[in-house]
Amino acid sequence: MALKVIKYLFLGVFLLLTLLLVIFVTGSKVSMDSDFSHTNATKDLPKFNPTIGNGIVNITIGDMTFRTRIAGFNGDSSKEVVILLHGFPVTSAMWLDLIGPLKEAGYKVVAFDQRGYSPLARPETLDSYQISEITKDIFAVADVIGAEEFHLIGHDWGSVVGWSAVLSNPSRITSWTALSLPHPAAFSAALADDPDQQDRSSYVDFFQTPWLPETVFSFNNFSLLKTLLGGMSDEKMKEYISVFSEPGAMTSALNWYRALGDDLRFNSDDANLLEVNTPTLFMWGNRDASVGRVAIDGMNEFMKGPYTILS
Repeated sequence: MALKVIKYLFLGVFLLLTLLLVIFVTGSKVSMDSDFSHTNATKDLPKFNPTIGNGIVNITIGDMTFRTRIAGFNGDSSKEVVILLHGFPVTSAMWLDLIGPLKEAGYKVVAFDQRGYSPLARPETLDSYQISEITKDIFAVADVIGAEEFHLIGHDWGSVVGWSAVLSNPSRITSWTALSLPHPAAFSAALADDPDQQDRSSYVDFFQTPWLPETVFSFNNFSLLKTLLGGMSDEKMKEYISVFSEPGAMTSALNWYRALGDDLRFNSDDANLLEVNTPTLFMWGNRDASVGRVAIDGMNEFMKGPYTILS
C-alpha cells in the first residue's frame, strides 16, 4: 500500500512539473515575434557613410551586418573616435545617455549591437561566439569607419571583449574604460580561489544549459527581463524586447556564455601577455552582484600603465 502511495506521489509530482514546463514553454512562445519586425527594420537601415553625421546605420563585415549607432560624423577626420561595447542582456541602446555628451565633447561615437544581438550578425555555430572571434568585430568595425586608433568603453560582456582587445592589439587603443568586469586574469584567479566569487558566478551554469534560459527569460512577455532591467527608459526597454522577442535572438546572446564551455578561467603561460599598459579607467559598484572585491583587488598585479579605479 505504501509503495503504491509513493508511486502515485511521484507520478503526481512528475505531472505537475510537466504541466509547469508546458505552461512556461507555451507562455514563452506567445511572447515571440515570428514576423521578425526588428530584423526587417534593420535591413532597411542605410549603409554607413561618414557623411551621415548621426543616427543608426548598418556596417557590413564579411557575411555579417552590424546595426550601429553613430554620432559626430560630420566629415572632420581630426576627431578622435570612441567605440562603445554593450553587455548582456541589452543592446547599444544602453549607451543612449552617453552618446550625446561624447559627441558634444568633440568625439565621433560608434556603438554597435554586437555579434548575436545584431539581427543580421547571428552565426549558427557556437565557436563563432568565442571571445577571440567577437574581439575581431571591434577592429573590423574600426577599420570600416576609418579609425586606426580609438578610445574603447565596455560594460559587462563588453568589458570582457574590451579586455581581450586591449591585450591582443593595444597599439590601436588610445584609452580603455571597463565597467563592472575586471582584468580577466584577476577575475580568473578569484574564480579559482575565492568562494564568494564562485557563488557570484554560479548563474553562468544556468545560462549555459540548453533552451531553458530562453524559456525563462521570454515567459509571460519577458517579465523576468523587464524586472532585471527595471529603471530603464521606455525607449531602451522597447528596443530590448523587440530584439529578444525574435526567435533565435536570445539563444544567440546566450551563446556568449555557452561558448565558454566548462571553464571560465583565463590562462596564459607568458605573464607579459597579461600586462596592460594602455591608460585604463575601471568602474565597479561595490554592490555588484556578479563581481566581488577579491577580483577587483587582484587587478593591480597586471596594470602597468596609467590606471584609475572608481568604486
